[in-house]
Amino acid sequence: MPPAAAAAVAFLSPSVAVSRRALPLRRARHLAVRAVASPPASKPASKPSKTGKWQWKFENQPVNIYYEEHEQETGEDVKNILMIPTISDVSTVKEWRVVAKDIVGRKGELGYRATIVDWPGLGYSDRPSLNYNADVMESFLVQLMNSPNSPVANADGELVIVGGGHAATIAVRAAGKGLIKPSVVAAVAPTWAGPLPIVFGRGSDMETRYGLLRGTLRAPAIGWMMYNVLVSNEKSIQSQYKSHVYANPENVTPDIIESRYELTKRKGARFVPAAFLTGLLDPVQSREEFLQLFAELEGDVPVLIVSTLNAPKRSKAEMEALKGAKGVTKFVEVPGALLPQEEYPLAVAEELYKFLHESFSARR
Repeated sequence: MPPAAAAAVAFLSPSVAVSRRALPLRRARHLAVRAVASPPASKPASKPSKTGKWQWKFENQPVNIYYEEHEQETGEDVKNILMIPTISDVSTVKEWRVVAKDIVGRKGELGYRATIVDWPGLGYSDRPSLNYNADVMESFLVQLMNSPNSPVANADGELVIVGGGHAATIAVRAAGKGLIKPSVVAAVAPTWAGPLPIVFGRGSDMETRYGLLRGTLRAPAIGWMMYNVLVSNEKSIQSQYKSHVYANPENVTPDIIESRYELTKRKGARFVPAAFLTGLLDPVQSREEFLQLFAELEGDVPVLIVSTLNAPKRSKAEMEALKGAKGVTKFVEVPGALLPQEEYPLAVAEELYKFLHESFSARR
């Protein structure tokens, strides 16, 4: 269980707080991940070819969205890839940079251009005090893909979507509704339940507590104090990365922790985490609904699922449920936990590149 979740529940009601002794899962997870080999030497996260801000309008409020583009010398047949970061307390475009550079740098019959976009309220995008939920995030993604002035506007109907965690599931949900029309979808370590709901469920008593915590985090003054306790401190971030974000604790470097800590100090940083932690960003409410999202794409869109060897037990079970599921074209497994694209980027890039080659070759 993430330390932030444990602290949050303890704050809301000591009677439902869970001690570390009551969490054999977490101890077992540590034992398991230490058996994972160190990642192969990865390429440095080179600087993007271009960075910029795209203005998203939500309820007549302009929100500046950060994006960056990665490309090499372009040929005649170039496919566009939209990479969207995992939605989390410390979400950032940085998690996809090495993957993007690896894919666009390969030579072949097809060329690739990758655009990585930060979610509103996260990363280097503006963080206004919106009432964030899964529908808001879906609306953002739909506008991003369909607006004529967006950074992915000139994809010519061949836009690949690559997302991690909740981001992948929100993209699949939008595609199933026909709101977006991706040519290929890759879901990397896909999830659908936030930290508190995945551990404590969605009973009416817990939903009341989630609402209390959410209101506290969004409140002036006390909200920042609570956010500093739960999220915005280096010890908490390091604990989360070592316990369930990365598979190998030795790969959690001081530079990673420092860069993520800096993100938590940006103006408005607490608003999306308040929604994510308490389940408001969950795109579905059950495994059955989760599977149905992918089933909606059967026969229409090639879908790759990239599972991980050392994901937390509950998240791993949801990924495994997609193996052989309707709407899933290919299921693969790579080293890692909840952020394999950052911890083992070359392994993820290799699987993505192979699937893209297979998908586009089949159309010729």
